Amino acid sequence: MPKTYVPDTSVIIDGRVTNLVESGELRDCEIVVPNLVVAELEYQANRGKDSGFSGLAELRHLRKLADEGKVNVSLFRGRPTAEQLAGAEFGSIDAAIRDITREREAVLITSDVIMAEAGRAEGLDLMFLKPLPVERKPKLLEYFGPSVMLVFLKDKVWPMAKVGRPGKFELKVLEEKTLTEEQLREMAHEIIELARQDPDGFIEIEREGATIVQFHEYRVAIARPPFSDGFEITAVRPIVEVKLEDYRLSDKLKERLVKHAEGVLIAGPPGAGKSTFAQTLAEFYRSQSKIVKTMESPRDLQVSDEITQYTALEGDMEKTADVLLLVRPDYTIYDELRKTSDFRIFTDMRLAGIGMVGVVHSTRAIDAIQRLIGRVELGMIPMIADTVIFIRDGEIREVYALKSVVKVPHGMIEADLARPMIQVCDFETGEVFYEIYSFGEEVVVMPVRHRIPTKVERKMLETIRREIRRLVGASVDVEMLSERSAIVKADLELIPRIIGRGGRTIESIQSRLGVRINVREREGAQDQER
Repeated sequence: MPKTYVPDTSVIIDGRVTNLVESGELRDCEIVVPNLVVAELEYQANRGKDSGFSGLAELRHLRKLADEGKVNVSLFRGRPTAEQLAGAEFGSIDAAIRDITREREAVLITSDVIMAEAGRAEGLDLMFLKPLPVERKPKLLEYFGPSVMLVFLKDKVWPMAKVGRPGKFELKVLEEKTLTEEQLREMAHEIIELARQDPDGFIEIEREGATIVQFHEYRVAIARPPFSDGFEITAVRPIVEVKLEDYRLSDKLKERLVKHAEGVLIAGPPGAGKSTFAQTLAEFYRSQSKIVKTMESPRDLQVSDEITQYTALEGDMEKTADVLLLVRPDYTIYDELRKTSDFRIFTDMRLAGIGMVGVVHSTRAIDAIQRLIGRVELGMIPMIADTVIFIRDGEIREVYALKSVVKVPHGMIEADLARPMIQVCDFETGEVFYEIYSFGEEVVVMPVRHRIPTKVERKMLETIRREIRRLVGASVDVEMLSERSAIVKADLELIPRIIGRGGRTIESIQSRLGVRINVREREGAQDQER
C-alpha cells in the first residue's frame, strides 16, 4: 500500500512539496490535500495576499505532476467553517489538518515549527522541512547589472532600471519587450517562495494588494489590483558601501557624534543616501564598542551581524520600543520616522537615555525639525534632536545644531518681547539660520537672514559705534535693521552708561542721529559666562 502524506498550508505556500516530488523523494505515494488548505489559500488570495496566490500556483503545479503520473493527488472532504477561517491564526485549521492526518494514518508534511511540535506532541508521523539555503538566483535579480540600484517592472510596460549612484541616476530601458502579468506573477511567486526558505529572507509586510519582501540586500515591493492599477514589482538594492571617513567629516563633527550627539536626525529627499549614511553611522558606533540596534520596517539596512535589526513587534513599533527599553542599547537607528507615532516613540526612547538616530524624508534640513513641531513640546525639541544632518546626492550638505535660548526674536526691538526659543545654527560656524518660538497660539519658524547693509546703513553703523565708544570708552556690536533702526549689543556693565539716567543718554543719541536704537546685552558675553 503506497504511503500517504498530508501537507499543511506552510509547505504548499513555500513550494516544497513539488520539489520533493520532482526530486523523486516522494515517489509511489499518495498526497492528500485537505480542502481546508485549499479554502485557506483561496481566502488569502481573495484578500489580495501573495501567500494565497503562491499556494494556489503550487497546487496547480502539483496537479500537473499528478496528470503526468509522477504522484497520486487527492482532495480530502470538508470545507472550513467561517469560525475556523476567522480563527486560523489561533490554530483551528492546523488542528483540523492534524485530525485528518491521524484519520488517514498519514505522514504530516510541514515547515511550520509550531505545527511540527504540536504534531510530535500528538504522536503523529511527520516530515519537517527546515529552511534551505537558496542556491539559485531568482529571475527578478537577473535584471540587476552593475550600478543598477532600482528595477521597475510592470504589466504591459518595458522593464526599466535606475542606473548610477545617489544624485547621478539615469532611467534606462532594460529590454524593449513588454512584460505580461503571468511573467510578473511567476517572478513574484519565486521571490516570495525563496524568501520563505532562506534564513536571510523575510516577508516584511503582506496586505491586500501589496507585499514587501526583504531578500538578502534586496527590498522587493509587489503591488497588484485593486491597490494598484496593474501588477508591478519594484526592487531596490544599495549599490555603494561607504565608511564614515568617506564623508570627509570635520574633526568637530566627529567629536560631536562620538561624545555629544545623542539625538540625531538624518534628513534628505528620497534616494539621497540617507539610509546608507545611517548604516555607516551604525557601523561607526559599533566600532566604538557601543551596543547598536535598529528599528526598521522593512529591515533593509545592510549592517554587520553584531547589530540586531528589529521590526515592528506584532505590527506595532511601540511594542518594539518596549523591548528595546529593557535591552538598553547605547544607540538605536530608527529607519524611518514618518507618522506621529514614530516621532512619539523616538521621543520616549531618547528621553529614556538611549542615543537615537532617526531617518526622515525632507526636502530641506529645517523641514526635519518642523516635522517635530506639534508632535513634541517646543521646548523639548533640542533635548530630543540636537543635531540634524542633511544628505543630498550621497553627500552631507548641511549640519545643524539646536540650542535653547531666551531672547528677543530677530527683527523685533522691544525688550518685553523676549521669550524662550530654539536657535537652529550652522554646526561648523555657529551662525544662526532659524529661530523657532511661540507667538500667540502659533509656532513661528523664522529665517534669520543676515542682510548686506546698504551704503547709508554702513555709514550710520560706524557713526553709532563711534558715538558709543566715545561715551563709554569700549567697543560695542551694532546691527542695522534698517536705515532708521538699529540694535546695539554691549557687555552688561556698560548698558547703564549707554542708556543713562531715565534713558536720557540714549534718547539724546537717537534724537541727534535720527535712528531708533535698542540696547541689549551682548550674547557672546553670556555664552562665555555659561
